[in-house]
Amino acid sequence: MTSTIVPYEDGPLIVRGDFDLRTPDGTRIDPGRGTVALCRCGKSAIKPFCDGTHRAVNFRAGSDRDTPAPR
Repeated sequence: MTSTIVPYEDGPLIVRGDFDLRTPDGTRIDPGRGTVALCRCGKSAIKPFCDGTHRAVNFRAGSDRDTPAPR
């Protein structure tokens, strides 16, 4: 499997390529496409996918390793 994961500043994780998405118990989640946006704010109504709620809740998170984790 080859995939790319890009954390968008103050937004979701964008996952592209060949990936396998599963629940904590191992059940496969069909992403429905080869590129998905995964929620990082925890407020999405369609978790694990992003629905844009991060904008409404003013979620803040960096996009690189040098950015401190949100509190």
